[in-house]
Amino acid sequence: MATSIRVTGGGPPPPTEPPSAPPSAPGSRKHPSGRGGGLRSVLYRLDLKAIPYVFIAPFFLTFAAFGLFPLIYTGWLSLHRVELGGSAQWKGLENYGSLATSEFFWNALGNTFTIGVISTVPQLLMALGLAHLLNYKLRGRGFFRVAVLAPYATSIAAATLVFAQLFNTDYGLINTVLGWSGFEPVAWESSKWPSQIAISTIVTWRWTGYNALIYLAAMQAVPQDLYEAAALDGASRWRQFLSVTIPSIRPTILFTIIVSTIGATQLFGEPMLFGGSVGISGGSGNQFQTLSLLMYEKGWVTGALGQASAIAWVMLLLLLLIGGVHTTISRSNRSNRSNGSNRKRKKPGS
Repeated sequence: MATSIRVTGGGPPPPTEPPSAPPSAPGSRKHPSGRGGGLRSVLYRLDLKAIPYVFIAPFFLTFAAFGLFPLIYTGWLSLHRVELGGSAQWKGLENYGSLATSEFFWNALGNTFTIGVISTVPQLLMALGLAHLLNYKLRGRGFFRVAVLAPYATSIAAATLVFAQLFNTDYGLINTVLGWSGFEPVAWESSKWPSQIAISTIVTWRWTGYNALIYLAAMQAVPQDLYEAAALDGASRWRQFLSVTIPSIRPTILFTIIVSTIGATQLFGEPMLFGGSVGISGGSGNQFQTLSLLMYEKGWVTGALGQASAIAWVMLLLLLLIGGVHTTISRSNRSNRSNGSNRKRKKPGS
């Protein structure tokens, strides 16, 4: 028979075990000096927040030393009259004003524009055609893809010297072929338009394959379902190229246009080497002198570093303007695509 015992009275309660302390988290052990985990936590915060900036610091230090400082210093020089071996004299915007009234500056600006147009347009059109051909399943596609990149790997000096011999007025191969066809020899070096066409040919030859590979990479990212749907609708290869390929790679085409325009604005090596002894001045009559050549001539031939710096900043402003146009067009295209997708998502009658 079980007997229950009830405790009466005000005696003390029976002793209980003390609550067990929760297990300590790793790293929370107190430091022997009594500071706890302060040192570890500080090192952890430094590792988490400061170390990434340490990793990217070499780039910013290099950019500040070789990019930002020369840019700012060139802007400071453009506001002064500076000659080689002389002191700087404050002139304000006088250098820019002299450029606005200089026929040499406007001639160089016009030459830069015309050479850029007649080299960029054929270059990109031929690159599109090459990329379209290389996009098919051809035998030896790897060889052809490497072959179209070979001109880009060739040095500017070697390519320009070869083309200078081809376009030589007296014994060049181009004039020889023209003579066989009954045409008069063309003064490729001393005439304005022939010299610019010759320089544009060098630029086109070097950069067509490079842009073709960029277009090829963009074409290979186009879904094959679009081509199959177009083929089922009876579209020919040409119609598929115009209606499927071109709209799909439109951002890439815009990118190559902007990059080629920037490269044409900075054109320097081809015209200088093509002109030979008069290459720095852009020919005997400045017929193919670009902005880069004019800047070099002002700075290192005549010694007017202030005017050369002003030309450099004008070129920078032109490049910023080109970048702004690219940004505006890209945003417009993105907004148009988003509006079109939103209209497609809307239900009929909503």
